[in-house]
Amino acid sequence: MEILAIIPARGGSKGIKRKNLRPICSKPLVAYSIEAGLNSKYITRTVVSTEDSEIARVSESFGAQVIKRPCELARDETKTIPVMLHTASYLEEKDGYKPDYIVLLQPTCPLRDAKYIDSAFEFYFQKEKEGFDSCFSAFTLGTTHAKWKIEHDGSAKGLYDYRTRPRRQDANEHYQMVCENGAFYALKRDTMFEVNDFIGYNPAVYITPRVVDIDTEEDILCIEKQLAAKS
Repeated sequence: MEILAIIPARGGSKGIKRKNLRPICSKPLVAYSIEAGLNSKYITRTVVSTEDSEIARVSESFGAQVIKRPCELARDETKTIPVMLHTASYLEEKDGYKPDYIVLLQPTCPLRDAKYIDSAFEFYFQKEKEGFDSCFSAFTLGTTHAKWKIEHDGSAKGLYDYRTRPRRQDANEHYQMVCENGAFYALKRDTMFEVNDFIGYNPAVYITPRVVDIDTEEDILCIEKQLAAKS
């Protein structure tokens, strides 16, 4: 079974300059995801997609294969799935490599290690037997039936009949609210090309404690404290 890990790491970033190369506990951020992919017992090939020569050099020094990304796929508005499709297509055209599964490892999750990945895959493979076609990791926001949606303008929209306000025990539906944590997305290669996304038609949700996804300087401080505590 071939499993390809794709790590999309472009040079530009708005919030934190050169974020993917930012030292986190003396190691470049992108290195954490590379090492997680290389140390996973399920992932068979770990690839970094980048347009940036310095990221390419650093990624290769940590053992990843690098696929040069076209500049038009490295803009601020570029979505992740075109990058993944480009990487998978390039590998097939170049050397006939066509993996069974593809996993997206975003480089902004340094606390996600090989054990996390392997546990997520074991969960996914079990759920696949039940008919699920993909998997992503998430953390829970609790269980509720009294849901509201806050719009960008601050207005609130009730997602249940709050005028009749049924009691919790009388509500017809209860929901476990979860939020993607960005650490793990996996699906079959053919499914990815069919749906044009890295989440399939019927995803299984691998629920774990919250994993910090680095977006701010405060996130970096939080991550470094947690990494220091683990060492």
